[in-house]
Amino acid sequence: MKMIKYDLHLLGWYEFQKLCLTIVQEILGQTVMTFLDSNDAGKDGAFSGTWKQKDGEDLTGNFVIQCKFTNKSDKNLRLSDLDDEFSKIERLVLEKQCDCYVLMTNAGISGRFETTFSRKLSALGVKTWRVFGSNWIYTQIHESNQLRTLVPRIYGLGDLSQILDERAYSQARQLLLSMRDDLSKIVITTAYYKAAKALSDHGFVLIIGEPAAGKTTIASLLAMAAVDQWKLFTLKLDTPELVIKYWNSDAPNQFFWIDDAFGVTQYESDLVNNWNHILPQVKAMIKQGIKIVMTSRDYIYRRARNDLKEGAFPLFNESQVVIDLHKLTTPEKEQILYNHLKLGRQTKQFLTKIKPFLNDIANNSRFIPETARRLADPAFTKQVYISKYSLMQFVERQESFLEDVIRGLDNDCKAALALIYMNNGQVVSPLELEQNEYDAINKLGSDIGSCIQALEAMKDSLVQYTFIEDNSVWRFKHPTIGDAYARIVSKSPEQLEIYLYGTNIEKVMEQVTCGNVGLEKTIIVPKAMYNIILERILLFKESEAYKTGYLSRWGAKRKIYTFLSRRSSKDFLNLYISKNPKIFEQIVKPSMSFHYSEDIDLVIKLNELQLLPENYRKEFVNYIAHFTILGEDLYVLRNDDLQKVFTIMELEDLKQKVRAQLLPNIEDLRRKREDEFRKFNDDTSEEHMEDFFDKMNILQEEFQEEENVIEVIENEISKAKNWVDEHLFNKNEKPDRILDIAEEKTIIKSSRSIFDDIDI
Repeated sequence: MKMIKYDLHLLGWYEFQKLCLTIVQEILGQTVMTFLDSNDAGKDGAFSGTWKQKDGEDLTGNFVIQCKFTNKSDKNLRLSDLDDEFSKIERLVLEKQCDCYVLMTNAGISGRFETTFSRKLSALGVKTWRVFGSNWIYTQIHESNQLRTLVPRIYGLGDLSQILDERAYSQARQLLLSMRDDLSKIVITTAYYKAAKALSDHGFVLIIGEPAAGKTTIASLLAMAAVDQWKLFTLKLDTPELVIKYWNSDAPNQFFWIDDAFGVTQYESDLVNNWNHILPQVKAMIKQGIKIVMTSRDYIYRRARNDLKEGAFPLFNESQVVIDLHKLTTPEKEQILYNHLKLGRQTKQFLTKIKPFLNDIANNSRFIPETARRLADPAFTKQVYISKYSLMQFVERQESFLEDVIRGLDNDCKAALALIYMNNGQVVSPLELEQNEYDAINKLGSDIGSCIQALEAMKDSLVQYTFIEDNSVWRFKHPTIGDAYARIVSKSPEQLEIYLYGTNIEKVMEQVTCGNVGLEKTIIVPKAMYNIILERILLFKESEAYKTGYLSRWGAKRKIYTFLSRRSSKDFLNLYISKNPKIFEQIVKPSMSFHYSEDIDLVIKLNELQLLPENYRKEFVNYIAHFTILGEDLYVLRNDDLQKVFTIMELEDLKQKVRAQLLPNIEDLRRKREDEFRKFNDDTSEEHMEDFFDKMNILQEEFQEEENVIEVIENEISKAKNWVDEHLFNKNEKPDRILDIAEEKTIIKSSRSIFDDIDI
């Protein structure tokens, strides 16, 4: 078998010691004493007991474990490299602390070295010894996917095509290759262990945190573990629709990774509505054994929670599956900073100059993983003077520094970034532009050929070339770059006008607000430019998201109503109504499934701003009341905002009619639902009755003080549950998949700085 090599010299002394510790713990199966540095007693680790070797005699006694790290590749260890250790070994032998001496190194071991080393240790009184060089360490890594998962930087320091199972690698090749550079810098954090446990126990995890907190990093670790340990078919997707498209209901060996599930830099209500629509299928996937990882910025998730359908989202017990990335520990921040600088693009001279300030940078409360990435890239540090004050400013004012970097780019680079932003953060490669996009980049002083060259020039600094849904795309290296670009555009009337005219109107409606309506990270269009948006919305009749004419028109209407209800100020709504007064009659009779209705959202907004005429309000109230009394849709009994469209008298009258007309007929409601089983889909009986159970929950909440009513409702729920049990059918047994990851307890205590060899 061909030897697989790893670039262990890129680990640094600190992480190499951790790797050795992990290997020894795997072999010995028990805890090894904490590592010490080379200044403390001459031992990096210690163990007392019996080492049962695979192919050799058992070793018993007190073990001393010494790690010898070199930052040079293909170096062979020489006896002179250990001169400082021999006096320490002699003292340890006299103190009866060293029966067996274990030397672990990432250097090569020659036969000549082993011979001379053996003579030396024998003369010092060591009873037994073992020397494990780079080839032995390579073998341990290759033979243990658990070891690779425990030290995931290994994935980025070797050839993935040789490390992973051939079938698993081939299906995820493009995704894994795009992750390799980031994997080489990864640091395992406490949040990762929590996320891994949630994924193992529940099949689903949502990772939330502030921008650039490391959400995607943890998701990529979980994806790699899924490929390596479980051989799962791994897909990184953008939308709920794509999850359904690629779901294979006959095969549980899938892993879905959805970054920014509810919006990239700002909340996108359409995404949440679409998640709500497919929740029954998502629950079925998880029951089947499919693994799902989502990420979201914390402020976006807080908005999404209000719109996610209560009780329907799979296992949405926040204490179990929602992992919030809190502050990193100081050792975690130091390791993140070390890894990025060591494997970054900075010169040795730069690293030497910045070295005295690295501990201060890592200890700054504003330090985040993205800080380390930018410090490691000359594109972000050209204007930074190396002093403690300037570096602290770089950390604490990252947003303004990033804006300065973008402003300092040439026109071609700015135009290339504009293309990405105009396409919601990613543009398909090779570039295929619409005419309005050609016009926009021309106004910015560039052309398509120059934009292509600019993308290549900015690759891996401001932009990245990656694969999503098997398509090659250019996207921002990090979403915070999109945030910064949006701030620049919003401050420049000329650029804003180019953007508003040059970007597809569907994308504009997902990125801007007309006036300040309280949404984070949006471009706020000033009143002077409202007419640009109005003109384009009035011409928007068909959505490109759908192929058929009916759905295309329906999709366009949904987009417009969502924009009006969530992203429009009162002034803009007044302007829109003046140009389209028929809007009221179009929204007062919404389609069924009121929870998902953009019509209702718009009615609520217009009523709140006192823009809804009374005759249309009454027509809407009567329409909602009619279907509530029939038991077709009880959404109004649960939604406080919808209830505000009713007067106090109207709402009380509705509730009295529900009590008098609906409650006596809930048995008929149950039987009707049962009779519809298998007429429209192949849901399980449990999935089929979810709608009925949801309605009963609403009625229980509404009449919780009336014992006789609650008794009737609970009786119908019991009958429905019995029916569900009687109509259950067997599904494939869920595979047992647990990530073999134990949280690291050992901390390396050392007087030596982790940054000691950063510039070597």
